[in-house]
Amino acid sequence: MILSKLTHLSKVLIGSVSVMAVLPIHSTLAASDLSVVSATIPSKPSHDHQQLLSQKNSREEVDIDTTTTPEGENVSPTASVKREKSGFSLYIWQPGGTVSEVIARISIKGKYGDKYHKERFLGDYKYKIKQKAKFVNGFKLGDRIVVRLYDTNNRFIGYTEFACLPDHTAVNLILSANPSEYPVVRVFYGTDANEDGIVDRDSTANFDYFTELSNQKVTFLTSSENINIAQYQAAGFANVATTSVYPISFSEGEFALAGKTINTVDPNLAKALTATPGSLVQLSQLSNNSTFQLHQLLGKYREVGVAKNIRVTFSDIPKNYWARDYIAELAAMEIIDGYPDGTFRPNAPVTRAQLAALLQKTFIKSKVRNAIAFRDVPQDYWAYDAIRETYEMGFFTVLGSRDFNPTQKLTRLDILITLAKGLNYKFTGSTKNILSIYSDASSIRSEHREFIAALTQNGVIVNYPNVKLLNGKKPATRAEVSALLYRGMVSAGEVADFASKYTIKPVK
Repeated sequence: MILSKLTHLSKVLIGSVSVMAVLPIHSTLAASDLSVVSATIPSKPSHDHQQLLSQKNSREEVDIDTTTTPEGENVSPTASVKREKSGFSLYIWQPGGTVSEVIARISIKGKYGDKYHKERFLGDYKYKIKQKAKFVNGFKLGDRIVVRLYDTNNRFIGYTEFACLPDHTAVNLILSANPSEYPVVRVFYGTDANEDGIVDRDSTANFDYFTELSNQKVTFLTSSENINIAQYQAAGFANVATTSVYPISFSEGEFALAGKTINTVDPNLAKALTATPGSLVQLSQLSNNSTFQLHQLLGKYREVGVAKNIRVTFSDIPKNYWARDYIAELAAMEIIDGYPDGTFRPNAPVTRAQLAALLQKTFIKSKVRNAIAFRDVPQDYWAYDAIRETYEMGFFTVLGSRDFNPTQKLTRLDILITLAKGLNYKFTGSTKNILSIYSDASSIRSEHREFIAALTQNGVIVNYPNVKLLNGKKPATRAEVSALLYRGMVSAGEVADFASKYTIKPVK
């Protein structure tokens, strides 16, 4: 994306926990901490409010300078901890049997801070044994990938999960000689920096473990002690580890899996994750060089691929709507929602309080200054916590009055400056050259130019309907705020990029 990314941003991640803007409150996440450090497991297997953006806004207009920092404020953010994008190549092998084809159902639990978003369907793929497919562009360090395996008679024969590594990941799933009778899968994977599909020999992050399926439950085994390892050994593979080697996130913390038995089915799973393979969505037949882009899979399966009770379509957002993907993806992550009547109301205005609530759910960022007791935001105000937390993160600026003006409706410029200051974007080069892409560049005030240049260079700005018009004085709408928030996450490498002709391409 661009040169210097969020230079002082500390972990900008996707957010969600309750809904936002109109919405009901959702509880969506589950957590873990990924480290490329491996862990060996010596023990034996265990078998055992309000509708935020929907409420009517006050017509009171308050002119607040969004560029001046109150005297004495500490606004020095911590160093950036930007996560890397990654992808994976998935092979399926069976050294000791005669199975010719299997179906791999792939889904993702996107990492969000120390938690995960709800499982999301990415397709059913018909694999020939020894066949490979690549999944790229938008996966990131720590995302958990779930693979359910079926034979050609749609019998469930295996389940496993693995974590995306900092570089491209080469994943090998190795079946038993008779998986319908012995549904135990070996998972052997590691970094694959050159993306040749082979685990790097010098990698310090190689993992090797088995999963055993029984009655819709799967156990992540801690050793190969009771396994006939000969059927899982093949030329080119490392010898089977006696003690399982898992990522730290699989062996420690609230969302550890090593040594645990979990259900593979859940009543809240997406429709596509509970349907018989081939019945709801068409099977994808692999070719010799099959490569799949994350954003295409998310868009293709969005309506059947998200967990139950999450709305991603709205009656007033047609399929060709300019911000449809941005709105739908934020809805899928439970950051924003529509109204009870099924609408989204994309042209509705956004207030400072509503923006604070959205920012709270979109970004995870360390605190860079102390909170302020705003005179016009009492502790029982619906957005009190969001305003306090986002202010501590560096978003928003107020003058000496100590008023937040929560009902103030925002302009596009207000949104842009709030994002640029809170995320502390940087740029290199000449502001004049960078801003020359805008036909109304002369209207950008001198104190705003570096902020807009930084957002431009980081690929955050979306201008609709005229891509060359910044239109800073235009009232910000729910659709525009959705687009800008999503682009902010794209620039940080936190979500898949959806192409739009209204997105400003970064200028160096």
